[in-house]
Amino acid sequence: MMIIEDNFKINLKEKTYIALGSFDGLHLGHMSLINRTIQLAKQNNVKSMVFTFKHHPRIVINKNSGPRILMSNKMKLKALDKAGLDIINMANFDTEFMKIDPENFVLKLLNNYRACGLIVGFNYKFGYKNIGDIELLKELSLKYNFSLDIIPPVKYEEEIVSSSIIRKIISETGDMKKARNMLTRPFEISGSVINGKHLGKRLGFPTANLKLDKNFIIPYKGVYYTIVKFENKYYRGITNVGCNPTTNDRKLSIETNILDFSKDIYNKTICVFFIERIRDEVKFDSLDDLKTQLQKDRDYAYSRELEINL
Repeated sequence: MMIIEDNFKINLKEKTYIALGSFDGLHLGHMSLINRTIQLAKQNNVKSMVFTFKHHPRIVINKNSGPRILMSNKMKLKALDKAGLDIINMANFDTEFMKIDPENFVLKLLNNYRACGLIVGFNYKFGYKNIGDIELLKELSLKYNFSLDIIPPVKYEEEIVSSSIIRKIISETGDMKKARNMLTRPFEISGSVINGKHLGKRLGFPTANLKLDKNFIIPYKGVYYTIVKFENKYYRGITNVGCNPTTNDRKLSIETNILDFSKDIYNKTICVFFIERIRDEVKFDSLDDLKTQLQKDRDYAYSRELEINL
């Protein structure tokens, strides 16, 4: 897979079919679009390509009103590579890019990347102030003689799958099973391990405290069964998202007790895959009561399957 970061400065030698979108989360709807792109490219003996952005456009336009994202660029590239794409363009959405009018945007795709066809979702918007829509794309496909595939909405349990719906599920309900079915993979948070209050260690349940990134979605408060990846090895984990009400801590944290693990990993990066929400965060009457519950949580984690190909 070839990865480029290009704002229409280069010219590709080979023809392409191009999937367009932000693709945050790479959910079922996104993957149907991407799989169609790969299929068309193979049928016509050209390259499959995704044109997306290094940073979510809404965050660039207004960082205070933009969405908290579901996945990092590293996660996105890994998933796209696994899908079998030939070319990924992570364009830089900047003030200059924002000013490109819809027709000029399409012409640049045709001229710079030799696009034979474009593949988009049913609600795709593009160009200056998002004034380009599906109807305009249809007109342009006839005017400039390129194929246009519009992928219909994909539903899960009678609900249209979208990045915004998945963000809501993760942040407002913590239903990781439903989120996983929509995403096609477990929701994942990756980050460096920082120092905490060491309460878990004193109770016999040491935790890895993740450094929070305000750009990413945070799961609904509670206790989760998780799988932790560190140095290409997988471990069962119990992850608490919340403020530790038993000790009256008001600071939000994501802390994971990694089972059968004793390494010093401060300042190291781990990946936490959220598999299932076990229970609410509870204020216990004593630390002994908390310790008893933590043992129950650990026993539950041992009863669950350890997946190692996430």
